[in-house]
Amino acid sequence: MSLPSNPNPSSIRSATAEDATFSEIVGLIVATREKALQAVNTALIDLYWNVGEIISRKITGAEWGDGVVAQLAEYIARTQPSLRGFTRSNLFRMRQFYETYRGDKKVAPLVRQLPWSHNLIILGQSKRPEEREFYLRIAIQEGWTKRELERQVNSALFARVVLSPPKVSPAVRQLHPEALSIFKDAYNLEFLGLPQVHAETDLHRALLHKLKDFLIELGRDFCFVGSEYPLQVGGRDFALDLLFFHRGLNCLVAIELKISEFQPEYLGKLDFYLEALDRDVRKPHEQTSIGVLLCASKNDEVVEYALSRSLSPALVAEYQTQLPDKKLLQAKLHEFYLQNSLENAEDTPK
Repeated sequence: MSLPSNPNPSSIRSATAEDATFSEIVGLIVATREKALQAVNTALIDLYWNVGEIISRKITGAEWGDGVVAQLAEYIARTQPSLRGFTRSNLFRMRQFYETYRGDKKVAPLVRQLPWSHNLIILGQSKRPEEREFYLRIAIQEGWTKRELERQVNSALFARVVLSPPKVSPAVRQLHPEALSIFKDAYNLEFLGLPQVHAETDLHRALLHKLKDFLIELGRDFCFVGSEYPLQVGGRDFALDLLFFHRGLNCLVAIELKISEFQPEYLGKLDFYLEALDRDVRKPHEQTSIGVLLCASKNDEVVEYALSRSLSPALVAEYQTQLPDKKLLQAKLHEFYLQNSLENAEDTPK
């Protein structure tokens, strides 16, 4: 029986060099393809913008009535049957698209970075310029699919962010001020399919089963590290519910789950875990760890009192097993802006 010959070192080096070259070529193909797709999307958005501009100009100048748009749609369908999407309703959407963004030099470039389907969702369901800009920017930042964007719009994310900023300790503001734009006051976990009454183990297990959806809800730069992450202090074993890493903040993020209303004593355990992470797990180049108490509910005044003297970078958020009432949140948002406008009017010198 003959033994296998030793591998040729030169062949190993050659294979390694080829792998590196192959990887470089694949990377070039993928990058070029993405650029090509983005170029096609930009060209389409520019087309819809220009068509909308012409229609707007003709109707505004009384050269056309609304009926002419239907005639245009019929003409396109008859003369260019291969062209799709130029129906009467879509042509009016192109006009609305142009008229909505034409005077906003800050926002207009953003619409070209998203597909037409994304733009239609934002255009059709956002009531205020600030809301449209918010969804445009965050959809680009997070790379949401159409389904993910629809879910966030249906959950009234903009209203929730404006009405309920995250509840954080002073240490978060001092050590991680950018975290205020990353974390939320409430996380929608309706995708878990949990019943209203559930155990902590049910919540934990469901989050792991739907980890991809949970990561999308958390945000783009969150990376999963471990579940029931082991920590040993004083010869005793402890287990942190969930551990993540945030690339943008360059820090570990500890999440403790509670299926009850927030209680001040919960912070003590979280502080302990953060201390253990920073002493024994955190790498030298990483920033101070952040802790999140994810509770079924919370009283904002109790949370504010509890966090005000906390020395740890911690925040308290709640999770929801059903999407919130969008109409109710929109009504509260309207009241919020109305109150602000009244206050600004009173502060204006007469």
